[in-house]
Amino acid sequence: MRVQGRHPLNDSRPDDTVRLLGAADIRRLAEEAGVRPTKQRGQNFVIDGNTVRRIVDVSGVGPDDVVVEIGPGLGSLTLALLDRARHVTAVEIDDALASRLPSTIEQFAPGALDRFDLVHADAMRVTELPGPAPTALVANLPYNVSVPVLLHFLERFPSLRTVLVMVQAEVAHRLAAGPGSRTYGIPSVKAAWYADVRLAGNIGRNVFWPAPNVDSALVAMTRHEPLPGDRKTVFAVIDAAFAQRRKTLRAALSGYAGGGEAAEAALVAAGIDPRTRGEQLTVEQFAAIAAALPAR
Repeated sequence: MRVQGRHPLNDSRPDDTVRLLGAADIRRLAEEAGVRPTKQRGQNFVIDGNTVRRIVDVSGVGPDDVVVEIGPGLGSLTLALLDRARHVTAVEIDDALASRLPSTIEQFAPGALDRFDLVHADAMRVTELPGPAPTALVANLPYNVSVPVLLHFLERFPSLRTVLVMVQAEVAHRLAAGPGSRTYGIPSVKAAWYADVRLAGNIGRNVFWPAPNVDSALVAMTRHEPLPGDRKTVFAVIDAAFAQRRKTLRAALSGYAGGGEAAEAALVAAGIDPRTRGEQLTVEQFAAIAAALPAR
């Protein structure tokens, strides 16, 4: 379901002032909406204005950007984005939070209502967005679905040029890891398929309500030119290569390739030693392997 921002009904110019939420505002809005943060949906609301300002600053969002925000919650980051961006579309799955958010925008940023859209849906099922194509994704992603949601939006919305997300610190390090790193794995390679990825800072636990039991970090992504090859095939090769990390690529890919000899032939054709393990390869090398495999 889509809820579109309402244009002001009077002829006077609306107040363009955006007022950010404080800790007291967050708790009051949650109480009024009957919302209790749940671990099931990874709900930890940011209660510090300086933190949301920092996130928007690091994102580099400007007056020409169309931003999509996933999991806006009670609107802390949404308001800060509306203060900077041309347009913001928020995607929220929670019924109570989705119902409350438009009135929060009306109260704290009345002049921004015509630059705001709300999509009440599961982010993993979103395949289109209202209004102009999004140029940036900025979000405090729910910890339990952060990587699948991020990859889904990068796939579905090629207009996204930049991403700045706050995720669990462990996930952030996995996303930004390079070949050979202990934390390098499937999220690292698949994220690199779409963009250049880097860590962009740490976030303390005390800026959330309720405070999480894990640390958080910011991940910044800048989309690069598409790599050659079929994404689905490349991703299938990545999945197979990391399914058994201790095995050589020849052994790990044998099931997918149709046997050890076929896997070895594809690896040699791609210029890769069959004894190499998946954590040593770049995304470009995985694309080369996929291209060398027999058509399925």
